[in-house]
Amino acid sequence: MEHAEWKRGLLIAVSRPKEQAKGICRLTHAGMAAGAEDIGWLDKTKLDSRADGLPAEMQALLEKSIASGTASLVNTAYGSLEEWKSRLEREIPRKKRVHLLALGDVGSTVLTALKLLGGDCISTLGIYDVNETVCQRWECEMNQSAYPWEYDALPPVEILREENLFACDMFVFCASKGIPPVGSGVQDVRMAQYEANKGIISHFAKKAVESHFQGLFAVVSDPVDPLCRAALRAADGALLPEQIQGYGLGVMNARAAYYAKKDVRFASFLTEGRAYGPHGADLVIANSIAQYDDALSRALTQLAVEANLRTRELGFKPYIAPAISSAAISLLLTLRGEWHYSSNFLGGIYMGCKNRSTPFGLETEILPLPEPLFARIRQAAENLEAIQ
Repeated sequence: MEHAEWKRGLLIAVSRPKEQAKGICRLTHAGMAAGAEDIGWLDKTKLDSRADGLPAEMQALLEKSIASGTASLVNTAYGSLEEWKSRLEREIPRKKRVHLLALGDVGSTVLTALKLLGGDCISTLGIYDVNETVCQRWECEMNQSAYPWEYDALPPVEILREENLFACDMFVFCASKGIPPVGSGVQDVRMAQYEANKGIISHFAKKAVESHFQGLFAVVSDPVDPLCRAALRAADGALLPEQIQGYGLGVMNARAAYYAKKDVRFASFLTEGRAYGPHGADLVIANSIAQYDDALSRALTQLAVEANLRTRELGFKPYIAPAISSAAISLLLTLRGEWHYSSNFLGGIYMGCKNRSTPFGLETEILPLPEPLFARIRQAAENLEAIQ
């Protein structure tokens, strides 16, 4: 197995097909170096079994690398070890430039939250909307929002031209069309938007390629997970799969917590629970990993999935909690390198799980998953795979 040192850690090389594997991730289990990249990476039990099949010398190297906490698994289908070293050594820790596309209900709420909460990790917020007056309104409103005497404490907001959208570290896609109106009776609102939004995101993914974009393409619009895949396909190999992340699972986790606080049956979720899968009907909520109860977990999942319908029944569009929990908070945690929920490329699809960005690549949480829980995650993955 090829490996190389760089100034902050160790690179372990594998060669896997681009359509099924990321470019780089943090190496946290020896089993990640064996076999294919797939949803088995979420389950410690399955990774343990894969690691047992590796030669003893290779296991020893991997375990030593993992123990250092500074090991990365890199895919040579995207570049040689030397090219990966060069990429990693160019990265400099600093505040990030964040650009937002579209300032509708969701985009403007995301902008407001990032402005108020992102002073520690955002240098500038750039905004773009097809309605120039909307941009002027939000530039004015946001830049007149300030602490007294600490006028630079919050990141400034700048109006962008379309050609400058990708001159940033993080591009946030909030554009959407075809949202069913309140009272329309549409049950799966998210998937109803897919065809219209797929065309929009494909257009901007191609723009990212033309701009030689090196940052993170963050997808907030629904349906998050299929749109991530659509963006990757439109980029036609010019973006790394891990450059695209989907931000929809955060609110599903928050909705599960909301109901867990209201009903003692679900209380274990608040300390032991997890969320997996897409922002939609195939969501997987686990009441607990150690004490998994399938019936309770499915009941809590259903409450979280249908929470948006409860808001619509009140006569309102349910966009505030998603804009804050899935988008703004999760985007900030991503920039800070902290654990959060988002969808990331895993074996050809975008799958939501707990993860964080590190100097050594994306790290996804690995837990010993009960088989009934893993079966639900596998079903969600198969349904995501089937969306064309």
